[in-house]
Amino acid sequence: MTQPVSAAIIGSGNIGTDLMIKILRGSGILKIAAMVGIDPESDGLARAGRLGVTPISTGVDGLIEHEVFADIDIVFDATSAGAHRYNSEKLLAAKPSIRLLDLTPAAIGPYCIPVVNLEEHLDAPNLNMVTCGGQATVPIVAAVSSVTNVKYAEIVASISSKSAGPGTRANIDEFTETTSAALEAVGGADKGKAIIVLNPAEPPLMMRDTVFTLSEVADQDAIEKAIEDIVEKVNAYVPGYRLKQKVQFELIEEPVVIPGVGEFTGLKTSVFLEVEGAAHYLPAYAGNLDIMTSAAMRTAETIVQRQQKRAEDQEVA
Repeated sequence: MTQPVSAAIIGSGNIGTDLMIKILRGSGILKIAAMVGIDPESDGLARAGRLGVTPISTGVDGLIEHEVFADIDIVFDATSAGAHRYNSEKLLAAKPSIRLLDLTPAAIGPYCIPVVNLEEHLDAPNLNMVTCGGQATVPIVAAVSSVTNVKYAEIVASISSKSAGPGTRANIDEFTETTSAALEAVGGADKGKAIIVLNPAEPPLMMRDTVFTLSEVADQDAIEKAIEDIVEKVNAYVPGYRLKQKVQFELIEEPVVIPGVGEFTGLKTSVFLEVEGAAHYLPAYAGNLDIMTSAAMRTAETIVQRQQKRAEDQEVA
C-alpha cells in the first residue's frame, strides 16, 4: 500500500485546526506532519501537539528551517491573503516541487472548485480554493451555465459570526472580490457579485447561501436537474451541503437594468442552500469551515492520487 503523503498546515486558527482534525480523522492518503502558527499559545498548536503533529510557532520561516520540511510535499495555507503572498514566495523558493493549496482569498494561483474544474489544474503549483462562499455557490452558477448563458450571478453568503476568525474578518474585501471573480471565471457568469454577512444571532445559525442568476430563457427542468446533480456531487465530500428548498424560477419580461450588465429580460433562477458543519472543531453551525476544508482535502487527495497513478504507469512502461 502506498504511504500517505506528508503535508503541513500554516495557520492554527479555526480553518487550519478544522482541516488538521479532518485529515487526521478521515484521510488515508494524507498525513499531517506539521501545524504552523505564530502564536505559541494558540489552541490549534496545542491540539496539534496533543494529536502527535509537530507544532511550529515561528511561521513559515520556522517550517522551512525545521527538519520535518524535508518530507513535506503539500502545504495548506489557512492564514490570510496578505500572509499567503509571503508564504508562497518563501515555500516555492525553498522547495520548487512543493504543492500549495491556498485557503485564503489571495488568488495567486488558479481558482479551484473541485466539482467544476479540478481536472484542469491538477498540475498547478499553487491552487486557490476561493472562499467558503465560493465553494458553496460557484457550483450552482456553473450548473446553470451548463444549460444556458448566465448574464449575471449574485450570491449572498451568511455565516455565523462565531465561526469567523481574525483571518476571515480581515479579508472581507478580498472575500467579495475573489468570490465575484470566481463566479465569472469558474461559474461562467458574464458578471458576478458576492456579498458576505456575518450573522451575530444567538444561538448561532448554520451557513446559508443564496444564489441568484439571470440568464437567457431555457428549459427550467434541465436547469433544476443540473443544479440537483451538482449539489449531489458536492454533498459527496461535504455531507452537510444541501438545497434548503426547491429551485425557484421567474420570467422577467419587462426590461430591468442590472449594473454592469445593462437592460435584462430573461430567466431569474433562485437557489437557497444550507451547509451544516461536521463539527470536527467548531459546532455544526460552522459549515463555512467544513465546506472550505473538505474542498481542500478532496483537492489534495486527488492531486496525490493522480501523481501516484502517473508513477505507477511509468513503472509499467
